[in-house]
Amino acid sequence: MKVASLVCGCLVLALSGCASSPRQPTSSTFADDVAFLKRHTDAIVLSDATGQARIAIVPQYQARVMTSTAGGDAGASYGWINRRHIKSRRPVPHMNPYGGEDRFWMGPEGGQFALFFPPDAPFDLEHWQTPAVIDTEPFELAAASDTRAIFRKHAALSNRAGFTFRIEIERTVRLLNPLRVEELLGTPIPPSVACVAFESENRLTNRGSEPWTRETGLPSIWILGMFRPTPETTMVVPIQPGAEGDLGPAVIDTYFGKVPPERLIVHDNVLYFRGDGLYRSKIGIPPRRAKATVGSYDEAQGVLTLVNASLSAQARDYVNSLWEIQTAPFGGDVVNAYNDGPLDGSRAQLGPFYELETSSPALALAPGQQAAHTHRTFHFQGSEADLDAIARATLGVTLEAVKAAF
Repeated sequence: MKVASLVCGCLVLALSGCASSPRQPTSSTFADDVAFLKRHTDAIVLSDATGQARIAIVPQYQARVMTSTAGGDAGASYGWINRRHIKSRRPVPHMNPYGGEDRFWMGPEGGQFALFFPPDAPFDLEHWQTPAVIDTEPFELAAASDTRAIFRKHAALSNRAGFTFRIEIERTVRLLNPLRVEELLGTPIPPSVACVAFESENRLTNRGSEPWTRETGLPSIWILGMFRPTPETTMVVPIQPGAEGDLGPAVIDTYFGKVPPERLIVHDNVLYFRGDGLYRSKIGIPPRRAKATVGSYDEAQGVLTLVNASLSAQARDYVNSLWEIQTAPFGGDVVNAYNDGPLDGSRAQLGPFYELETSSPALALAPGQQAAHTHRTFHFQGSEADLDAIARATLGVTLEAVKAAF
């Protein structure tokens, strides 16, 4: 069976029964979510000096940032958390969907160098398995302050080609102060706008005795953020302009079948993609088309979300995660966006949520060599006029254009 990359293992989990849960509330306070997490796991909260910008991290879940807020304990909680699965405390086959708006994964998922399939295994659901180091094993807390936490993990994992990677992961999660936010985004943030911003700096070191080469297969750092959808949420993905013959396709939109035109619009080098959690679909942006900043706008809640990554201008090798023996195993995407939804016309569904994802290049590392990928998340909540100025400066679009897209 030939199957495309399954972001979050949605199909697997639907078949295993995890996706039959009722729809969770699309809103809750940060304090509610932190209290829930602390009842079931080891949540750590980072906070700025005002106590308004806060994030919750769970070392047990690979040091993922589960959620954040710009409004203190009583503020809206922006990350999607799978309460039913966490509450059950029962691991499930294939992949454990805890949620979280910044989680560490590694690619490729499929292909001859897949990390999610054992040697010679067929590309089917039965043999698909998320490596334990990015699914069930905790990361060690190495250091922490009010605004930063550092985590480490040593592991060995093998790919489908039979090569074993001996790795060290170092993951630093830090809150970003207002001056750093303005520096990174190149635009002022009005004092009337509530903001929380954080980054994960993810370092992967080759701790083995052999180099990682194209012949052995190459891993990548893959960061995924899961957010709460609403019927009024639209993802916004700017792309590099240019002829397809020079830069390749503007978007890969056939992961789970062609995305319907009423759900994906390309206009003036910007992709508008629904983030309503009602229709399962995924898009990918290849290296020559990708820009460093993408985002989403939730008109109902007045929230502008941005995701920014440390993209390389020179790199062209990105791992390919399609479930097949590939002709271009290093011809994958840099940026992905995913909208959750019912599976194959059924009511079964993991979320609802939507995702914004970024990936490092394929990492050809000599023994002892390391590489890093930084993934940043920004949430802004305020008046439409204030958010419009930020959207213009960072995404190159007006909020009127975003609202008018669908």
